[in-house]
Amino acid sequence: MVKMNMSDIDISEPLSDMLAPLNNEQKEFLMNNYTIQTYKKNETIYCEGETPHHLMCLISGKVKIFKDGVGGRSQIIRMIKPREYFAYRAYFAKQDFVTAAAAFEPSVVCLIPMSAITTLVAQNNDLAMFFIRQLSIDLGISDERTVNLTQKHIRGRLAESLIFLKESYGLEEDGSTLSIYLSREDLANLSNMTTSNAIRTLSQFATTDYYRRKKNQNHRRRKAEENKQDWVREFLHQSFHPK
Repeated sequence: MVKMNMSDIDISEPLSDMLAPLNNEQKEFLMNNYTIQTYKKNETIYCEGETPHHLMCLISGKVKIFKDGVGGRSQIIRMIKPREYFAYRAYFAKQDFVTAAAAFEPSVVCLIPMSAITTLVAQNNDLAMFFIRQLSIDLGISDERTVNLTQKHIRGRLAESLIFLKESYGLEEDGSTLSIYLSREDLANLSNMTTSNAIRTLSQFATTDYYRRKKNQNHRRRKAEENKQDWVREFLHQSFHPK
């Protein structure tokens, strides 16, 4: 973890939605009460059981929220994208962290003391509503994840994870590669399955997709051949049965 000079990064854009309800005096107060820290790939941001002290906003990079399970296997709870807030729920709940956070790749995080956040919330009802909305959105995502991880079979869980990653991070220029690198173990942890099951299911997806493409190609070839034959029949019919 490296602390950066605040002047090196403009946080007004990443924090624009949180700054919007504030008056000028409150904005100035907030801009005087934050720090910027960088994290290396796989570096821990906070640990389960620690006491929360800051609201965090991801400026750049990718962060995973996870919980260690039985046998040392982790369960990825959430994936944090740039401009998303995290690490503050436990403070409002007066709890220690029940999860941990780590950087998936080199990341820059803005940290705002929760004491500053509570001061602003007490002064600004619109900011309080902002956090109520954020927590409500997070709860909805958590509910959906619970359903996906407990009621869907392995293929369904893995498919949901891949769709989630595509919607969250998009694709590379080739239109088929996810704009995030996850190890097979990370993908398995996101999908609540063993790494071996993830590898086997990915292989099944690839095989199914291969045969589906072959089937579509064969169908197109048959259709093209049928069109040629139809044209020949029509040509011969007109040639031997002129009007």
